Amino acid sequence: MTDNTSDHESFADLFNDDTITNKHLAPGQKIKARVVDVSQDSIFLDVGEKSEGFLDRKELEDETGTITVKAGDTLEVYLLSTTHNEMLFTTKIGGGSTSRAHLEEAHHSSIPLEGLVKKEIKGGFEITVAGNVRTFCPYSQMDLKKITDPEKYIGQHMLFKITQFSEGGRNIVLSRRIILEEEREQKREELREHLQEGMTVKGKITSIKDFGAFVDIGGIEGLIPISEIGWSRTENIHDVLTEDQDVEVVILKLDWENGRFSFSLKEALPDPWEDIAKQFPVGSFHAAKVIRLAKFGAFINLAAGIDGLIHISKLGGGRRINHPKEVVEEGQAVEVKIESIDQEQKRISLSLAGETADEEAADREEDDVRQYMQKHDKPAAGDSLGTLGEMLKAKLKEKEQK
Repeated sequence: MTDNTSDHESFADLFNDDTITNKHLAPGQKIKARVVDVSQDSIFLDVGEKSEGFLDRKELEDETGTITVKAGDTLEVYLLSTTHNEMLFTTKIGGGSTSRAHLEEAHHSSIPLEGLVKKEIKGGFEITVAGNVRTFCPYSQMDLKKITDPEKYIGQHMLFKITQFSEGGRNIVLSRRIILEEEREQKREELREHLQEGMTVKGKITSIKDFGAFVDIGGIEGLIPISEIGWSRTENIHDVLTEDQDVEVVILKLDWENGRFSFSLKEALPDPWEDIAKQFPVGSFHAAKVIRLAKFGAFINLAAGIDGLIHISKLGGGRRINHPKEVVEEGQAVEVKIESIDQEQKRISLSLAGETADEEAADREEDDVRQYMQKHDKPAAGDSLGTLGEMLKAKLKEKEQK
């Protein structure tokens, strides 16, 4: 007696499998179907319908003519046409000989079309499809961004969709941009499910502006503000980044509703303050540069992302001065001594090498910084105070609360 249990279970599995549809299919509809058999000419598919589905074997042959699928595999296919209760499917309209009727069906059903970029012509590119059918793709429809190097597309096989089919197929216009936009939208939805602010991700610089750089992380594009390029002040972004450069960034903000995303290159880099005590021990001397003058002192850059302050009381060499510009100027190279470090608040107090300060200098420094920060509550963009200014303000508030 033959045991039909396994056959029954296989049929039940097929019936309940959500990759198979029992609904009426329309041309151009995309479904998942299971390979039932492979013959010399065709690949037969189980699509959950009484009628048999198949696609041309050549679509899934490699360069040597070897078939790349087997019975039981699942494929994503498009219904191309239905004739005599037989459904013809395709994974895409291929580069081989294809009838213009199939091309027209691909246009109406929005089925992808494989084409060879033959040459550049006026207004765009000549694309050869279906063996020898000449079509046209405008510059604006070849890519997501402006075409700057047309030659790099010549000779490439790419996927397109037909946007215009007229004059019996003698006038066919293609778009690759539509496919790229669909892929980007799909990636965007996938990213939305798992991306979170604070995550570190990889991306590629797409364009550079005076106010920052735009980066694509594989589905969404956002801005790296100039203040987030590096730990030190960035004078010229082009000295730091180039277009198409691979970068690692930290996500600062994800605004899916308005399509606005911001990233930080700085936060993905090592924090220069982590080993500050070893790099700049108290009492040590260092070559540095004056980067900004305030009425109460001079801000000094020690290293990338590391700024310190020389209070005005430590600049006069024992004499009273009215402004730091009487002693130093912006851009001047100086030798400084590390007086104290507050790693938590990211603050370094400095003095010029060989100078001494009176006992009340520290208190006056706190008072002067307090007044300065009250007047400069929101520094202008590009203010070289950067993190130091923010930390000084936080420190002063902390003291007021004690």
